[in-house]
Amino acid sequence: MSNVAEARSPAWSWLGFRLVETGDGTAVVDMTTTENMANHSGFVHGGIISALADSAMGRSLRTLKPGVSRAMSFDLKLSFISAAKIGEELRAAGKVVHAGRRTVVTECRIEGKDGRLIATASGTFAVTREKE
Repeated sequence: MSNVAEARSPAWSWLGFRLVETGDGTAVVDMTTTENMANHSGFVHGGIISALADSAMGRSLRTLKPGVSRAMSFDLKLSFISAAKIGEELRAAGKVVHAGRRTVVTECRIEGKDGRLIATASGTFAVTREKE
């Protein structure tokens, strides 16, 4: 895997997502949760975790050859395993499972800094490939 420094989208900047590394069909994205990401129970809102997973999976497919010029998730499934605490550092590891010409299937693990499993995810993306 390689360390990367890419321009972030406005959503990534707003949520504090950091692209840590990418590899062939993989991407790792970190974030530090904040108070304004809390749900009514005082834990990280599931929508924030969902956005993190979607972003890690979406970034993983950007490593494919031929390249992906456009991608949009049209299916996203999350299974929440344990609650993420406010202030906790989260790491999402996205991976391409199947890369077709028009669709890409991905999966993701979201863990806390201590390696505790927070959630698992899978997603399917509609993609436009660059010409070879």
